[in-house]
Amino acid sequence: MAAEQAREKVRTNIIRKMGPLLGLIIMSMALAFLSDRFLTVNNLLNVTRQVSINAIISVGMTLVILTGGIDLSVGSIVAMSGSITAGLMASGQGIVPSVAAGLVIGGVLGLINGLLITKGKIQPFIATMGMMTVARGYTLVYTEGRPITGLLEDFRWLGGGYIAGIPVPVIIMALIFIIAYVFLKKNQLGRYIYAIGGNEEAARLSGIGTKKILVTVYTLSGLLAGLSGIILTSRLNSAQPTAGMGFELDAIAAVVLGGTSLAGGIGTIGGTLVGAMVIGILDNGLNLLNVSSFYQQVAKGAVILLAVLLDRKK
Repeated sequence: MAAEQAREKVRTNIIRKMGPLLGLIIMSMALAFLSDRFLTVNNLLNVTRQVSINAIISVGMTLVILTGGIDLSVGSIVAMSGSITAGLMASGQGIVPSVAAGLVIGGVLGLINGLLITKGKIQPFIATMGMMTVARGYTLVYTEGRPITGLLEDFRWLGGGYIAGIPVPVIIMALIFIIAYVFLKKNQLGRYIYAIGGNEEAARLSGIGTKKILVTVYTLSGLLAGLSGIILTSRLNSAQPTAGMGFELDAIAAVVLGGTSLAGGIGTIGGTLVGAMVIGILDNGLNLLNVSSFYQQVAKGAVILLAVLLDRKK
């Protein structure tokens, strides 16, 4: 019996680690066969640029879900950070102070989420859903429901520029994933995050400052969502008050598809990158195949349901 359980655990770990990558390879091969435009350099660069936004948000979401929590506010933080950055820039502020303000807004909103959860003892789902509504509402008030334009020309480089032929957002994404990987694997705080997700009460009794770590995790999630909002604003050359709608679902789907358990304590940052690529390539492939946007929503919803179902089976 023990031997059989050990073999089952090994099989589960293999599926968790290799399943998403295998699915990504199969889907890419299918799209390459169905569309001769899929493997072109321009399309692949476009895909990676699009994926970078969700992938950066998904890094923060991975940290949150590893603790057994959830962050539904990231899409609204994307919109608010982008709008604050654009609004300051349009009013005559420079790029550096405008971007810094956008990042601070993201981090502060994440910090508030963390305090509501730890000090206010509100469930993460409720706390972040409330923040989602508040941030979206404030964004609509700040922008008066209209896009903010008139941004500085040099600002467009952040979302649309290249370094050695590689899109700048992709380079930023890569750096963040490397930092997150080292943070989770080599840093004591990363090990504490896994411990909290495995059993928060046991982690607290063992001397781990669970509240401080949870506040840090939600602050980082807000900060990374803010960064994504700034990059998206740069790419569009405007701040849209409706930006980021549904981004929280894409981020959660990427994390779960990448093998991170919604129950917390299990998952890898590399798996999240694969999950984000699956979501991005699915969107791109359906566009190349001229699939109706309505059916695209159906397909994405089915993928999210499948991801959650697979997580329940693990």
